Amino acid sequence: MNLPYIQGNIVDLTHSYSSDTIYWPTEEEGFKLEKEFDGMTESGYYYAANKFTTPEHGGTHIDAPIHFAKQGQTIDQVSLERLLGIAIVVDVSKEALKNRDYQISVQDFINWESSFGKIADGTIVLLYTGYGKFWPDRLKYIGTNTIGESALDELHFPGLHPDATKWLLENCNINAVGIDTQSIDYGQSKLFQTHRLLCEKNIPFFENIANLDQLPPIGAYVIALPMKIQGGSGAPLRIIAINPNKS
Repeated sequence: MNLPYIQGNIVDLTHSYSSDTIYWPTEEEGFKLEKEFDGMTESGYYYAANKFTTPEHGGTHIDAPIHFAKQGQTIDQVSLERLLGIAIVVDVSKEALKNRDYQISVQDFINWESSFGKIADGTIVLLYTGYGKFWPDRLKYIGTNTIGESALDELHFPGLHPDATKWLLENCNINAVGIDTQSIDYGQSKLFQTHRLLCEKNIPFFENIANLDQLPPIGAYVIALPMKIQGGSGAPLRIIAINPNKS
């Protein structure tokens, strides 16, 4: 694969991992960083080393197709070509910030294409709801501070409607999808149809993306590199964009 040489402003689309990182409410333990050594050694030089633990699905992360498709690719099997590409940003923040249960629709994609042209092959589709600005406030970001099964009915945040997902898969040849919320399905989803549709087609997707407000509707080049976990259903993700519209 020949990569384009792009100059521009680098935008970090990743939330840092910390004790504040947001996870699905059924995860009772999130990110933990433990010091193994921090100080001067007997030989007289400074040394620091830590260890960390984290669920796969939390913070800025990638969902591998096996997450919702038995025969889907594991994270180490997802091709790098799917994780690189020109991005489009579909801005639904005006609607989503008024309606926590907003689902991005077919019409949203049709409206985007009417302004910027047909979604090209190999595109990474990024969905900007505006909820990234609430991170890491759990109540504002996902609708609840509760941990455990009882919290699931309290989840309220936007997502991608299954009908719009079908439209993307039928009309476009995309590399990946990303969103600035906790899940590609909206908070009140019980069947996770958008997850299932994408996973069945081996389309990876990114959740909890940061700083989408800093990207143009089209033209930024995205590089999304996950931790390569053998057999993983997902992984922490460092995702950046190179925005050629800025210098």
